[in-house]
Amino acid sequence: MKKLKIIFWSSTGLIFLFQGVMPALTGHTEMARQGILHLGYPEYFLTLLNIFKILGAITLILPQFPKRLKEWAYAGFTFDFIFASLSIFFVDGFGAAVFFPLITLTVLMISYFSYHQLLKTRKIKTYETQAV
Repeated sequence: MKKLKIIFWSSTGLIFLFQGVMPALTGHTEMARQGILHLGYPEYFLTLLNIFKILGAITLILPQFPKRLKEWAYAGFTFDFIFASLSIFFVDGFGAAVFFPLITLTVLMISYFSYHQLLKTRKIKTYETQAV
């Protein structure tokens, strides 16, 4: 059980750092703006994407949020990583950069599956499990 908790918190912590902290610190930079424009997205999309990444990362890291909201956050990040990989592929072609979002998706899936394993053992307290 301890190993499962370590896997969950390590993978979820990485997602929180890469999708919550980093966008909060670097999402407003010129490099981020140029990156989103290079992929063909409008500039305002960067602001919206960063807001939802930060909110999703907070939702995943804090146990108090309901399971249903966490499921939406996991789904949102899944779409984000898949579409990021596809956007890079369609604009820049096949290269190493195409795999970076997919690697992050793998970490997200580790977090997701370990989260559900922990819920089965009722070792994570969430809003629903506390109310029951």
